Amino acid sequence: MRESRLVIARRKRGLFVTFEGIEGSGKSTQLRLLARRLRRLGVPLLATRQPGGTPTGARLRRLLLHSGPLDPRAELLLMFADRRQHLTESIEPALSEGTVVLCDRYTDASRAYQGAGRRLGEELVDLVHARFCGREPDRTYLFDCPPETGLARVTASRGAKDRIEREALAFHRRVRSSYLARARREPGRFLVLDGTKPPGELALLVAADFDALRAAT
Repeated sequence: MRESRLVIARRKRGLFVTFEGIEGSGKSTQLRLLARRLRRLGVPLLATRQPGGTPTGARLRRLLLHSGPLDPRAELLLMFADRRQHLTESIEPALSEGTVVLCDRYTDASRAYQGAGRRLGEELVDLVHARFCGREPDRTYLFDCPPETGLARVTASRGAKDRIEREALAFHRRVRSSYLARARREPGRFLVLDGTKPPGELALLVAADFDALRAAT
């Protein structure tokens, strides 16, 4: 009965919800579980990812994750090229139609990976974001777990690692610390969840929070 109340007329403004976390944190699994639930309920939905949410982005994703070494600043700019195209081609049009957008990674990932991991500074990432993107999520689910746990999951699930997953443990620790620091600075936007918990338990927490967010919008 409670879930049936979600099946309502399309809203004037969509919700932009992002899923963040280190490699192997379980964020992509949780996005898929929430997307499956919302589709079952008939909620207008776009489930997407960065990088790679558009045809252009798919080509950029291959370059970013499977190329040779990249200059850190070049990596940052390629991430934002993907992000800008994604916003204009997919995300903004969907939101304007009242669609719920679930996105696997967004600018918080660049703050963590390029800003902290690559040591470019989060201030630089914020500057580029403000100039070329500007859109902020309505909610960000951050799935936190130790890098050792996340990377072990990656190895167990598919063996081969991409260019960023192969970075040293210290890199991934900086990424995690950056995510948690950002969440502390923006507690109204972030919900931090323990990524070591069972997926089903996490999915219930995400669903409950999402329902409350949507009811309040």
